Amino acid sequence: MLSVKEARDRILATITPTPAEQIGMANGLGRVLAEDIASRRTQPPTDVSAMDGYAVRAADVANVPATLEVVGHAPAGGEHEGALRSGEAVRIFTGGPVPNGADAIVIQEDTDTDGDTVTVRESSPVGHYVRPAGLDFSEGDVILHSGDVMTARNVGMVAAMNVPWISVRRKPRIAILATGDEIVMPGDPLGPNQIVSSNSLALAAMIEAVGCEPILLGIAPDDRGALSAMAATARGADMLVTTGGASVGDHDLIQSVLGDHGLEVDFWKIAMRPGKPLIFGDIKGTPLLGLPGNPVSTLVCGIIFLIPALQKMLGQNLQTETTEFAVLGVDLGSNDQREDYLRARLSIDDSGDRIATPFSKQDSSMLSRLVRADCLIIRPPHADAINAGERVKILPMPHGLARI
Repeated sequence: MLSVKEARDRILATITPTPAEQIGMANGLGRVLAEDIASRRTQPPTDVSAMDGYAVRAADVANVPATLEVVGHAPAGGEHEGALRSGEAVRIFTGGPVPNGADAIVIQEDTDTDGDTVTVRESSPVGHYVRPAGLDFSEGDVILHSGDVMTARNVGMVAAMNVPWISVRRKPRIAILATGDEIVMPGDPLGPNQIVSSNSLALAAMIEAVGCEPILLGIAPDDRGALSAMAATARGADMLVTTGGASVGDHDLIQSVLGDHGLEVDFWKIAMRPGKPLIFGDIKGTPLLGLPGNPVSTLVCGIIFLIPALQKMLGQNLQTETTEFAVLGVDLGSNDQREDYLRARLSIDDSGDRIATPFSKQDSSMLSRLVRADCLIIRPPHADAINAGERVKILPMPHGLARI
């Protein structure tokens, strides 16, 4: 059996990014940039005031009180024409351009006005409350890069850079095919020995959260002809993901049926728990990821294998190490030859340390435990017994893929 790392490396080695397409910046939320973005303007384009008040020459207000003649106004979007001379001031507002000759701003709270004059009660040094041109960014600055996700903040950034169109990766289209006579869709009539299918819908949500487009093909019964016909509808997808039918039982048909469609298996079986019966291969240029049928196994494998593959399709820079550490909350016995992923809750103790406490029962059919889990405790193969209080490696659960 392959190790988890080797399996993930072999999957990622075959994945290539989708082509780029151009879209309007306003439609960019959640999309992944296919090229760097350089600013088309300088921000602010000129020196502007950071406060409401008066633009002055710092030398004129070095000694206070100082009375100056108000010779104009500079609102945001407007300007005072002409250079400021000694003994003069210009009424200015936040964002208003600083007049030529002025080098400081006096806030209005530190002044008294009387008709066309203003008395300054507090000194203001050179540059005080002045936002210099280019304080935020300058024309030509590359602020966002290929592989960045367009969050709400990044949408605002692109708009401020005066960039109306962006190049993004086409959303990968991921076909999802559930298998098994024992499962039915939510709301459909249930037989006495059937269960409600959750895997395909959960995977679709995961795929959409990453920024890809899920395609639900339905549930294929344990019948060669039906499975073959439904698998054929995945043509044109960027990846086919199946759930169930991945082991070697009489009713596990994925390998044999999809072999008729040109499936070349790279590997199946990995040394992990949950998730041992995982298939990866290629169907005439389309990657196939065959996930186990148990709900927890499906989603844990989705987190560990599917999400990184999708991120590579989107051209994102993959982190080589996404794990963290916490303090173990209970004693754990020794591990066998499979890398173990234990669902666990996180808490904070009086010292501020994170405490990871695994659920006492780790059955791979118990989806409710995965929903309540904050992380997965990773136990290496053949790990020795470990006591509460020792440090363990954890994989934080991706409760949400941020778009803000």
